[in-house]
Amino acid sequence: MSVKRVLLGEIGRPHGVRGLVRLHAFTSDPLAIGRYGPLTDATGTRRFAVQAMPNGLARIEGITDRDAAARLTSTRLYIERDRLPPPEDPDEFLLCDLEGLEAFTEQGETLGQVKAVEDYGAGPFLVIQGAGGERLVPFTKAAVPAVDIPGGRLTVVPPAEVLVRPEEGEAA
Repeated sequence: MSVKRVLLGEIGRPHGVRGLVRLHAFTSDPLAIGRYGPLTDATGTRRFAVQAMPNGLARIEGITDRDAAARLTSTRLYIERDRLPPPEDPDEFLLCDLEGLEAFTEQGETLGQVKAVEDYGAGPFLVIQGAGGERLVPFTKAAVPAVDIPGGRLTVVPPAEVLVRPEEGEAA
């Protein structure tokens, strides 16, 4: 089984000549990103000790000059999901927790399994793989009214405007 990783931040361009970098932290408190301990790259092979500073800057342990900092530009910083504390509210979850859940309609019909949660700037959407192929569903309360993490399932109500019925596709 693969280890779930959570994206906590991304290293931006260098700042100055002494190895500081711009840091885009995706944590609720951007200055707290370093408190999670060493972070890794996407492969999990490189580790980074990050000290966040005010104004979106950070110091990366072992990086002392601009050239070394420049080589880290666009490096995404991850942590293993099990190293994060559980949410305080039982109705809260991380988007990565949705991966692997079974998706059902309100009538109980199986749609498939959530393979990924993507977000390209317009809001997150679920990638659901089922017998009918891949389905993309916006992750909104209207389209996904119920999420049951412990039960391993979620309810999906695909918006009518994104459904393409076979008879409509044949007329085109």
